[in-house]
Amino acid sequence: MKIYIGHSKELNFRDELYIPIRESRFNLEHEIILPHEIYQQANNFITKDIIKTCDLMIAEVSFSATGLGIELGWANSFGCPIVCIYRKDSKIEGSLKVICTEFIEYTDKNDLIEKISHISKLK
Repeated sequence: MKIYIGHSKELNFRDELYIPIRESRFNLEHEIILPHEIYQQANNFITKDIIKTCDLMIAEVSFSATGLGIELGWANSFGCPIVCIYRKDSKIEGSLKVICTEFIEYTDKNDLIEKISHISKLK
């Protein structure tokens, strides 16, 4: 499965998302797209075109972000299922309930990986 993972820049995404995901079995079982890795590799790419080709979007929604909201809108308009993940005790936006198929709360990096490992069954 090809999975795009969106997030806010407010999140310490390298330590809390990218490293744990890349070091996990989940990474070996799926084609994972992490946007800031792409930014480093290519100067000119269009996130919208990437999301259009994905089977699933996972959105880390612990922090609100305009860019993430735009990506969520694109995924929704393309019919790409969206799963929202968020750190325990985060205040998530109520409007996400309109477009997200599943919400997953996690406590730390290990719990995150454990829970997203079962995501392909949610699609």
